[in-house]
Amino acid sequence: MTRALLIAALCMFVLMVVSPEAAPEEKQPWTPEVLWKLKGVGDPQLSPNGKWIAYVVTVTDFDENSRNSDIWVVSADGGEPRRMTTSEKGDSSPRWSPDGGRIAFLSSRSGSRQVHVIPFSGGEAVKITDFPGGVGETMWTRDGKGFVFTGRVYADCPDLDCVKERDEEKEKKKVSAMVHKRLLYRHWNTYEDGKVQHLFHISADGGEPRDLTPGLGFDALTYWLGSAGREYDLSPDGKTLYFAGKQDPDQAVSYNEDIWVVPVEGGEVRRITDNPAADSHPRVSPCGKYLAYRATRRPGYESDRYELVVMELPGGEPRSLTDGLDRSVGGFFWAHDGKRLYFEAEDTADINLFSVSVKGGDVKTVVGGEGPAGRGYHLSVGAGPKDKFFIYRYRPANHYYEIFRCDSKGKKPRQLTFVNREIYETYHIPDAEQLWFEGAGGTQVHGFLIKPMDFDPSKKYPMLVRIHGGPQQMFGYAYRTEYGVFSGAGYAVFFCNPRGSTGYGQELCDGIRGDWGGKVIEDIKSGVRHVLGANPWIDPGKVGAWGGSYGGFVCNWLQGHNEDGMFSVLVSHAGEADQWSAYGSTEELWFPEWELLGTPWDNTDLYDELSPIRYAANFSTPHLIIHGELDYRVPITGGEQMFTALQRLGVPSKMIRFPDEDHWILQPQNSAFWYRSILDWFDQWLKNDGREKEAETE
Repeated sequence: MTRALLIAALCMFVLMVVSPEAAPEEKQPWTPEVLWKLKGVGDPQLSPNGKWIAYVVTVTDFDENSRNSDIWVVSADGGEPRRMTTSEKGDSSPRWSPDGGRIAFLSSRSGSRQVHVIPFSGGEAVKITDFPGGVGETMWTRDGKGFVFTGRVYADCPDLDCVKERDEEKEKKKVSAMVHKRLLYRHWNTYEDGKVQHLFHISADGGEPRDLTPGLGFDALTYWLGSAGREYDLSPDGKTLYFAGKQDPDQAVSYNEDIWVVPVEGGEVRRITDNPAADSHPRVSPCGKYLAYRATRRPGYESDRYELVVMELPGGEPRSLTDGLDRSVGGFFWAHDGKRLYFEAEDTADINLFSVSVKGGDVKTVVGGEGPAGRGYHLSVGAGPKDKFFIYRYRPANHYYEIFRCDSKGKKPRQLTFVNREIYETYHIPDAEQLWFEGAGGTQVHGFLIKPMDFDPSKKYPMLVRIHGGPQQMFGYAYRTEYGVFSGAGYAVFFCNPRGSTGYGQELCDGIRGDWGGKVIEDIKSGVRHVLGANPWIDPGKVGAWGGSYGGFVCNWLQGHNEDGMFSVLVSHAGEADQWSAYGSTEELWFPEWELLGTPWDNTDLYDELSPIRYAANFSTPHLIIHGELDYRVPITGGEQMFTALQRLGVPSKMIRFPDEDHWILQPQNSAFWYRSILDWFDQWLKNDGREKEAETE
């Protein structure tokens, strides 16, 4: 009788699972209007005893057009997270004290970003610093009695009172003129303000900070767009500070970063590497015997392969541990016993964790690759006691970053945070199908295809081709917001890693130099032809392309090189139009001088050849231009030149400018408007035969 009841119950359970009535609710499309619901998870920090993880959760208030971040902790074994801070101002960068009893963090709750400390057991946070203008990257001293942090000062000021007085004088001035005496007078989105970044020490009880790098005329640390972590480190005994910086008068041209050393108690700042290329991110071994750092070999090339280099202290000969690995080293850390190093690296559309012996030559994949941890990005990796497990941020194709852990061999992955669970349960987040195809000269190129939501193979769908920036960058097998937006709107999405992409070896990365309009364009077009040939459900007459930064340049280039009619509509964000004017108005001059083989007056023909505006007589494709006015890396003049030519030629076009945004459109409502405008433009030309969407009324 009991057996019969169990069988009946099992049958009922099966019917419930397969019954349409019991099926989960239909997923909603991921639209620009709901982008703000996605929470950010970042900066996981493992406690010294390996039992707890402190991390940052960022939440968007769309109505207030703002974001706020707080510090949370969760057990390294999983469980219910605990919120540590509740300030209405941003709290970020949690850092455990060496004894694990306190968490330091940066907060703007007092007006500027300052160091605060809160007991792990709970209680009120105490402000430690009151530095004029706020502080930057912070770390505890080895004994837990103080902090090292970065702050900006006037190089000729003897103390912070002088800095405060000069700041107050600038506020009172009625003349707004800026006087520039050297290049790199502006960078990315800010103008040079007369200050330089120095490194400071302060007691954990507060008090007067002490400048560890007085006299430096340039920033102690180099600005990194994609940082591999903190740019300085303390020796195990806490007596010596190592940092990476560029003390070169030709700041706009030089990419020569070196490792420097200074006693924490005060003394001479000395350079200890003489590589004419870049040396960065110093890390001292647990025993203090070795210094490890990243290094490139070719001066002036910011996308050269970074190798992991070690040298015996105090002044041994540097040697590469990864000279035989055709991948660029990212963030890294020492194993607990100092016998190996772990490092992150882009690898065939993923970011994985590798290890190598301090002797070199035996690089192994630890987390990611074909292992149980899966495809995607594995970042911000930290190791538990004796490296018995790892924690990391993980982003595959179908969800945004969450914190995971795995064992020492990259097995038994386990999710520890679920901040966006409701998003995944409610909205359609598509997966990506990977593919390989022959690009220019028969080179194998890696690409991905995302199908439209509610895909029906009997229907015909339009396709969007997404082109990445850089150009030395990589589209990964990892979640990106626009994939869900466009899939949810009924589009196929194709993206690939053509010439210039990272993560596939240095030869492919180098292959774009001096050839921005050549093989890379053929790689992209070959990918489009391959996808169209293999997927008859895609309408070949309804293909659009869009990209930002270098991807914006590509779309501007395609505007004048669309003879085959492959693309029916284009969208350029932050794209260059004329290489002469771009050179004269950008800031990091080492970049165009490397990519375009010199200055415009040294290589006039190439600068002319690779200027999309020079092909304006061929412009005919509907084109949306988008730009931020505070973008000093790719100034808005590029967008304005393209829009002027398109309008004068009578080509259907529109320009959107954001007066308060830079290279990225980051303010929540601006971001939603940005995505909606791009989607509406594609809808107009790929779905509505050029008819503009009617404006919505109140």
